[in-house]
Amino acid sequence: MKKYAAEFVGTFALVFAGTGAIIINDASHGAVTHVGIALTFGLIVLAMIYALGDISGAHLNPAVTTAFCVAGRLSPSLVLPNITSQIFGAFTASATLKFLFPSHPTLGSTLPAGSAAQSFVLELILTLLLMFVILNVSTGAKEKGITAGIAVGAVIGLEAMFAGPICGASMNPARSLAPAVISGQFSSLWIYLVAPTAGAALAVLCCRCVQEQDCCPSLGRKTPVCQ
Repeated sequence: MKKYAAEFVGTFALVFAGTGAIIINDASHGAVTHVGIALTFGLIVLAMIYALGDISGAHLNPAVTTAFCVAGRLSPSLVLPNITSQIFGAFTASATLKFLFPSHPTLGSTLPAGSAAQSFVLELILTLLLMFVILNVSTGAKEKGITAGIAVGAVIGLEAMFAGPICGASMNPARSLAPAVISGQFSSLWIYLVAPTAGAALAVLCCRCVQEQDCCPSLGRKTPVCQ
């Protein structure tokens, strides 16, 4: 239960700080800035990896949990409890922000600035790159160690910085689902549920193609599944 509690707390922190930065930027007429929002997402993930990586792996993202399972690093029996904890954490954060900023129309929902196809492809590629980094710096199914937090946080901040104005740079179904449901913004939600999940799964194949060692046991020789 401590693992699931850690995923709840970590995802709550991610959604509360990240979408909170978007809401406060709107409420303060741009005081946070786009760069500040991108850095907030990157820094909160960095902090949660160092705080919770040894407990739950600090996935904070259903797409990441699913990809670890596809790679053979996480037991399938742990996928649903992890994802459920992440979604509850995200919804709790969005509900809290709704209480604090009841008049905000979107609560930081991810919405495409252009076409749905454009945002879908961007989200798929962004999540692929993020998961590729995670697979290469993580230990088993856990994002932990000296480099993991820095690398993963930096990729999230970088991708949010350059792609955020177009697609929102969600890379995380839980991060998009909660504010969309709480605020009633359902029009493009499917993009941010399907594209990150597909991109994370494709990253498993990419990792297998470039790694000399067996980074994805389920696609190569049989090795024990990481718990």
